[in-house]
This record gives sequence, structure tokens and C-alpha cells, in this order.
Amino acid sequence: MDSFEINKIVAAVLMVALLVIGIGKLSDVIFHVEKPETPGYSVEVQTATTVSSTSSSSEDEKIDIAALMTMGDVATGEKVFKKCAACHSIVKGGKNAIGPALYNVVGRKVGAVEDYKYSKALAAYDKEWTFEELNGFLIKPAKWIKGTKMAYAGLRKESDRASVIKYLNENSDSPLPLP
Repeated sequence: MDSFEINKIVAAVLMVALLVIGIGKLSDVIFHVEKPETPGYSVEVQTATTVSSTSSSSEDEKIDIAALMTMGDVATGEKVFKKCAACHSIVKGGKNAIGPALYNVVGRKVGAVEDYKYSKALAAYDKEWTFEELNGFLIKPAKWIKGTKMAYAGLRKESDRASVIKYLNENSDSPLPLP
């Protein structure tokens, strides 16, 4: 290959590069686009108001627990509880896992399992696991009791929460009467 052929190849590559750049500049002149002051679109979103409280007294006024409990059933609660079973035991005499054993939990004082080390927030929470308390906690545990170690996102569906609460209530030596 002599130098004349190399010069032709280099010239062809440079010509293509100049042609591409030139067409880009020419199209910018022909098709002038005015750019908006603020790029993008404004999306209007309705904000949902949520009650973030560490006490269930404000939630009692807002949620009719009796109506909520009619939405759930024990069989569905057993299916939904499988998410919880990764960390909690529900059988009588079950061992604590990542979370405490939940047999007899409805009506029990919060943080009352003796051989389980609770977070300071749960240990200091001086209430019982009532239907209302469980409902509020299951919505979003970290928001209901600030400082809890439980890193679970919660159950959004009311029917799922009601079903799990009924299932927890059934797994007890003496289930509480439903409200």
C-alpha cells in the first residue's frame, strides 16, 4: 500500500466526519427549536393526609374497628401471615426468631415476651395489643411506634390487616371476642 492510498482513506474518514458535523449544524439552523424556561412537565398530585401518631387514641376516632374486622377472615389471614412467618412464630410454644413468638399476642402487653430482646421503643410502649393497636401497628410499624427495630413496610389493605388480626386472635389459648 503506497502513501497515496493511505491519504485517500484518511481524506474519506475526515470527509465523513465533516459531513456529519455539517449536517447537524445545518439542521439546527433550519429547524430552530425554542427551549422552554423550565424543562419538563408539571404533574399535579393530590397529597394524601396520613395520621402519624404513637398513640391509638386519635386512630380510634378515625377507624371503626368493628367495621374493619368484618372485612377479614381467618383463612385469608393465614395466607397473608406467611409474610410474617419469616420472622415470627405463631405456634403454641413456638420459639422466638428474628421477631418474638406471636401466639397469644392479642390482649398481651406490648414487649411482654420475656426471652426476647425488644427495641427500647417497644419495651417502653406501655399498652396492650388490642385490635386497634394491632391495626395501627400493621399499617406501618416504624411510623406507629417510632424507634422500633421492625423493618417491615406494613399492610396497606384493610382487609389484609383485618384478616391477619383475626388469624392472630384465633391463635390463642383464649381468643378475645371480636368488636
